[in-house]
Amino acid sequence: MLQTIGLVLKKGSGARGRYLRDKHIFAEVGENVKFQPRLIPLYPELIKLHNNVMVAAGVRFVTHDASYTVLSKLGLGKFPERVGCIEVMDNVFIGYNATILPNVRIGENCIIGASSTVTKDLEPNGVYAGTPAKRIG
Repeated sequence: MLQTIGLVLKKGSGARGRYLRDKHIFAEVGENVKFQPRLIPLYPELIKLHNNVMVAAGVRFVTHDASYTVLSKLGLGKFPERVGCIEVMDNVFIGYNATILPNVRIGENCIIGASSTVTKDLEPNGVYAGTPAKRIG
């Protein structure tokens, strides 16, 4: 909670990126990271942002799948919680309101369109959009 308050108090995306790096909130935060969101995701230690990354407002990094809580109560057996890493390579822009799901690596030199949902690894040097995100350029 205190880390989220600290993030909210930072003015500007560059200051928020530096805060994430200086406080070691994510597993890795490279140089020139700009972070517009004002919420720290659950399990932030599973997220790596490399150099020259811009994360627009409203982006959600989902490092876990909590559906196991419902599935386990159906009497069909025990379903484990699934947790996974997210890695964003160099020179990536993630557009407004995008969602990045667990166990995803976004290759270098990519643009992720607004409101896209990234469900699997994305190859470098591409523009991706949609739900699920697909290469469009």
